[in-house]
Amino acid sequence: MILQKDSPAPEFNLYSTPDQRLKLGDFKGQRVILAFYPADWSPICSDELNLFNETLKLFTAKNAVLLGISVDSKWSHLAFAQSRKFHFPLLSDFEPKGEVSRQYGVYNDVDGESKRAIFLIDEHGIIQWSYLSPDGINPGAEGILAALDDMDKAKK
Repeated sequence: MILQKDSPAPEFNLYSTPDQRLKLGDFKGQRVILAFYPADWSPICSDELNLFNETLKLFTAKNAVLLGISVDSKWSHLAFAQSRKFHFPLLSDFEPKGEVSRQYGVYNDVDGESKRAIFLIDEHGIIQWSYLSPDGINPGAEGILAALDDMDKAKK
């Protein structure tokens, strides 16, 4: 079951490049958008991440950083990100395979991939919004932007 609003976001420590790791705790004080996706290079994942890359300025304006996560290797992520000119990290949930995806309730045991899911985590590490999309559908960025707006309204 996908983690829901008001759940503490599980900590992770994943490769963002072949020789660097990122932890969720590195972003304390910022909002974090975790975008789990099935696979590098697949058409729908490529479209989804391209859209997020184009929307990055809107996320940043709301004090949110974007992190993509799949079970692909750090080397696949490196090539994929460079070829698509992504300006956000792709994190490798490769080994142990899908461990972080499982913690967030979005590992697909049948296909051995992450499901297509998005989490919005607040500045204190609490999930404020989550969405599970069918693997074959690009969820777009509207839901994320609406959830960020809702967080702003709740602060006032």
